[in-house]
Amino acid sequence: MKSMIVYGSEYGTTRRYAESLSRQTGIPAADYKELKDLAGCGLIIHLGGLYAGGVKGLKRTVKLLPPGARLILVTVGLADVTDPENIRNIQTSVQRQLPAPLWKNTQLFHLRGGIDYGKLHFAHKTMMTLLCNQAKRIPEEKRTAEVRAMIETFNAKVDFVDLDTLAPVQEAIRTALP
Repeated sequence: MKSMIVYGSEYGTTRRYAESLSRQTGIPAADYKELKDLAGCGLIIHLGGLYAGGVKGLKRTVKLLPPGARLILVTVGLADVTDPENIRNIQTSVQRQLPAPLWKNTQLFHLRGGIDYGKLHFAHKTMMTLLCNQAKRIPEEKRTAEVRAMIETFNAKVDFVDLDTLAPVQEAIRTALP
């Protein structure tokens, strides 16, 4: 069965995961913007950065999915993926982006990325500034660990990428391949 790793990365952390996964599995990786079609692929592994709830490149990948193809979806974002509330929020957002039959048959994984405020585009920098300003208005005793971390790391470079967290994705790929 032909397989493909597709990724949508704005600042590079998702690309790092995709390239590492490609080296580890021998499955070719491509930026979603370069894809013409996925004909003949039985397994697609899409890694996408999370931006305002959307998964980078997912819409295009879904559009190009051949009938009957399996999808493994890996989100990459700043949210702590050990926090059940964060996972629920990501899953709810992803579910809205996939047709119901595809959602039911998609394996979903979440990895942590990073941020370098010095490299953010104007729109992303503005959004993060607004989010941080809102977070600062939350009384200290009501701040979650996630909110405190956002305030503490604002305007800094933070890298949570851990290539070892790809192990469950690798296992899902092994299980999906004949």
